[in-house]
Amino acid sequence: MSTRPPAGTDDPRRNLPSVDTLLEPALVSRFGHRRVTFEARRLLKEQRLAAGAEVLNPDASRPDALRTELALRLGLGDIVPALNATGVILHTNLGRAPWSPEARRKANAAMGVCTIELDRRTGRRGRRGQGVEDRLCALYGAEAALVVNNCAAAVLLALSAAAAGRDVLVSRGELVEIGGGFRVPEVIACSGARLVEVGTTNRTHLADYQGALTDRVAAILRVSPSNFRQIGFVSRPDLHALAALPVPLIVDAGSGAVSTSVAMDHEDAVTRALDCGAALVCASGDKLLGGPQAGLLFGRRELIEAARAHPLFRALRPDKVTLAALEGTLDDHLKGVGSLVDRAIATPKTELADAVAGWLARLPEHVSARCVEVEGEVGGGSLPGRTWPSVALAIRSPGAVLLRQRLLEGELPVVGYIREDELYLDARTIIPFGEGERLLGCLLDAIGRC
Repeated sequence: MSTRPPAGTDDPRRNLPSVDTLLEPALVSRFGHRRVTFEARRLLKEQRLAAGAEVLNPDASRPDALRTELALRLGLGDIVPALNATGVILHTNLGRAPWSPEARRKANAAMGVCTIELDRRTGRRGRRGQGVEDRLCALYGAEAALVVNNCAAAVLLALSAAAAGRDVLVSRGELVEIGGGFRVPEVIACSGARLVEVGTTNRTHLADYQGALTDRVAAILRVSPSNFRQIGFVSRPDLHALAALPVPLIVDAGSGAVSTSVAMDHEDAVTRALDCGAALVCASGDKLLGGPQAGLLFGRRELIEAARAHPLFRALRPDKVTLAALEGTLDDHLKGVGSLVDRAIATPKTELADAVAGWLARLPEHVSARCVEVEGEVGGGSLPGRTWPSVALAIRSPGAVLLRQRLLEGELPVVGYIREDELYLDARTIIPFGEGERLLGCLLDAIGRC
């Protein structure tokens, strides 16, 4: 529908500036003529629609105001480094796990020409991801392994290769939806398998699986609850018992915790599922493992090779930078170094309190702030319901909303959260990564712009 104003009227849309009026040389030089023009046209279209609906703010539609808005949209739309002061270690909006120095080093090296599919002994084509697969088997004790681009892809590939055209048994208590719209029934349907529900929402017994076994059943799927917990009158069979049934057990183990992780006691791990006899196990690379986004698939060699030969694998395989970063992450674990996620979880509360006290002492006198005890969490769908004691800087003045916005708009954005008119900056996701001084610098800069 046209937004052109009728001729001969004083319609406010006629007062809007032209696209050329908004194309400041500095913006064009920084972002390119094509992108600035595209955003300017989109902004003006929004203004015309607002005017047509009689909700146009005349002040906001002035050329200078529109240029400011255009600059903000262009400048704040890029992916840039940020400081996570939310206390959520694996913050999905902030890229989940921060990579270790070794993972970053390997990723940087892979950005140019690299040996992603070269056998250096023969000079011929090698197998993509061979080094990562070997490391995964060494770390988790798996017979074979495969890497795809995320855990949902690993589940989809496992089901497609092992159960397409046949039935898959799933407890009704595990027919979950997790972040991003990942719904277990829909993934099963996508794989070409047929879902057969067993048990009830809160209690599923071994007999429920045994009673549903037929010649059409290809596998049992055990799903990690990921971002929620069931408590109270609940029950589900042990992995050993499920793995002993006469069909393959596929386990979505979730976060990919390893035996050296400080969170190992609180998460069903890949190694436990494999030791119990699971045929295939799926996990994430960017959660408790502390690496890049990746889907990790472990299990029996014949099933892994069937997944590798499936046409979906080509569409789901990761790029060279992801594989290189995963190599670095796995090297850290194999050497006993662990991940930055482990470091964030394990940092003592006293160390965090000392850091926050230091921030507080260096704030300007007119700033109203205090040191408070809070609870942090892992996040990213890992360890739901589990929290860690932490310490935060809570700032009341200048105003929490304005200060939060100034921190987000800074050259190095800082992300905190507001609670009861105070802006909280949690030290657990700052101090373990050596970002204390940078946070303070960003905070002082933002206060100066309030």
